[in-house]
Amino acid sequence: MTNSTYDVLAVGNALVDVITTAEASFLESHAIPKGTMRLIAADEAERLYGIMGAGKEVSGGSAANTVAGIAAMGGRPAFVGRVAADQLGEVFAHDIRAAGVAFSTPAMVDGPPTGRCLIVVTPDGDRTMSTYLGACQELSEADIDPEVVRASQILYLEGYLWDPIIPRAAMRKAIEIARAAGRKVAFTLSDVFCVEGHRDDFLGLLGGHVDVMFGNENEVRALYRTDDLDTAMTELARHATIAVVTRSDKGAVVIAGGERHAVPAEPVARVVDTTGAGDLFAAGFLSALAAGRALPDCARAGGVAAAEIISHYGARSEGDLKALVAARLG
Repeated sequence: MTNSTYDVLAVGNALVDVITTAEASFLESHAIPKGTMRLIAADEAERLYGIMGAGKEVSGGSAANTVAGIAAMGGRPAFVGRVAADQLGEVFAHDIRAAGVAFSTPAMVDGPPTGRCLIVVTPDGDRTMSTYLGACQELSEADIDPEVVRASQILYLEGYLWDPIIPRAAMRKAIEIARAAGRKVAFTLSDVFCVEGHRDDFLGLLGGHVDVMFGNENEVRALYRTDDLDTAMTELARHATIAVVTRSDKGAVVIAGGERHAVPAEPVARVVDTTGAGDLFAAGFLSALAAGRALPDCARAGGVAAAEIISHYGARSEGDLKALVAARLG
């Protein structure tokens, strides 16, 4: 994987995260399923924002968090995602560029506002997300620059963005360009609800369009409609070139070439907020993959990045990820 301008080009939701803490009873009283991600309409977003406690606003979005992590590790990432020409859109664009990520998708002048993810973190560190996609859903094929795709070692796609029809077409276009250029394609299942809504599409992607598939154990079980993780991973091994199954405090399993590489989780003194754990795991893995590391080392780099992110609030790193990964991998 040489002759590239970017290590990773990500296509995903451009969101601003609004993060607050609350007891689990807050979620119960408002009928919000704990530990899930759900899509909400504009009126629900306004209502929930009004009853949430004081918190902080930080740029987010799953794939955007991943490329910000890659930049923090010294990589060369780019991002494609749609925001509106409003205050939150300006915040998102400023933050992701300041993080070292190339971002040039033009803001929408007309249409829905910039998307936001309202995150409630409970005392156990679990996060529950209510997402209003807004402008994210307007990302189109015209926003995919073929030259940028061809100039990127790895194209990384976010399962969350597969739900709206227009962005889905944009991602299919990006996949076609990347495959024709001999570039690697990586995809994250994102959430069980994404899997259940697009199972056939995701299985189809595994059948020859995606080189690296990320999913946690719940998503992988949902993909193959089984409660048994080993059965799911056996099926995954039959379809995937490289599959990465994250298992929270049990670490991760990398499946490739008929082999399974089990990598333990990195130690964490205290889990504060699990927001972005999967995003940063992908950042570490893809950064190491672009650097030519062996697959177990890629998973170790992912574990280091995930451990750092869950030790504080928010999905953008506060520690020196580059130094932490270097110390772990040598």
